[in-house]
Amino acid sequence: MAGCGGVTVTGRFPRVRVRLGLLEGKKRVELDRTAPEVPRSAALAASAAAGADASFAQRVIAWQRVHGRHDLPWQNTRDPYRIWLSEIMLQQTQVAAVVPYYQRFLARFPDLQALAAASEDAVLEAWAGLGYYARARNLHAAAKAVMAGGGGFPRSLEAVQALPGIGRSTAAAICAFAYGQRHAILDGNVKRVLARHFAIDGYPGERRVEQALWALSEALLPQTDIEAYTQGLMDLGAQLCVRHSPGCAACPLRDSCLALRQQRTGELPAARPAKVLPQRETHLLVLHADGELLLEKRPAPGIWGGLWCFPEIDAEQLPEQVMARFGIAVEHVQTLGVIEHGFTHFRLRIRPLLAQGVRPPRAEQPGRLWLTPADALGAAVPVPVRRILLTLHGDLLTAPGTRSG
Repeated sequence: MAGCGGVTVTGRFPRVRVRLGLLEGKKRVELDRTAPEVPRSAALAASAAAGADASFAQRVIAWQRVHGRHDLPWQNTRDPYRIWLSEIMLQQTQVAAVVPYYQRFLARFPDLQALAAASEDAVLEAWAGLGYYARARNLHAAAKAVMAGGGGFPRSLEAVQALPGIGRSTAAAICAFAYGQRHAILDGNVKRVLARHFAIDGYPGERRVEQALWALSEALLPQTDIEAYTQGLMDLGAQLCVRHSPGCAACPLRDSCLALRQQRTGELPAARPAKVLPQRETHLLVLHADGELLLEKRPAPGIWGGLWCFPEIDAEQLPEQVMARFGIAVEHVQTLGVIEHGFTHFRLRIRPLLAQGVRPPRAEQPGRLWLTPADALGAAVPVPVRRILLTLHGDLLTAPGTRSG
């Protein structure tokens, strides 16, 4: 039998179930021994959070009001469209990278109606370079769904979460900032703060550990000031409780942080289990004719779905394939530098092949474009294609056969 924060925990690895009803100002906890096991430290931590007073939330709120971020372009508004856009862009992307994209995107699509009316190409073009392009496609699909339903952004957590590309934590953040609703969040920054403060072992991406973290997040919710609290958790994880060399001395939670007390901030939260990513390889055809480059639209869903890319090609049969697919006789082929690009589940080695040819006098098929290097740089292209274009841009402008004027 073990006691923690006034709550007694019995049994090995019990599941903690948190009731949100208040009992003398404190959360009530029940243990469900029939549920799947969770790591013992997670169960004890959730018990501690549920039995604790409101000091955790109040310390976060007080710190945020003085030291948190207050002037980001998506703050100081209740516009759900702007808040939703920022939350989607901030998924797996740092604030500094998001700010200029957010401002350009908003200038181009200032409201839901403008985004829903835009073409997918226009949306992807505005998103190009930010990565994780399924976010842009889902954003566009969600905008069209909202407009089809009458044009009003949904107000309930369930309705927001039902939109394409919006998960539980993102929906909670949107409802908190746009409507002041009391919902728990659990993004990467918050997982790190909670895992350290309550010394929760295990990788946060594991289902059992994540469930324990959700129990903590729910149990710690304050009754008021949900906006400042939600932003404060995000800011703590981004500014102080960072992955490496956290600023514990300035943290408002340092006096009760178990990881700091146990000198375990360097090991918590546990890293993703080591996994060797498979290596794939492809050749991209950089076909140059009459001063323009050929791009193909990638199918969606799929890698770089909806973006414009150089065609994939079999290097061993390049002349034959180029003639069969595009009706162009290749005159010169040059091997360009290898590009290594990482995805979540694999690594891709790209070998670009620059080929020179003459375009036939016929209309191009749908899903193909001939663009000058400068115009291609302005199109919705993935990062590796942009790198190739930047490398070639100056050379192609002066290459033989290039049009001028």
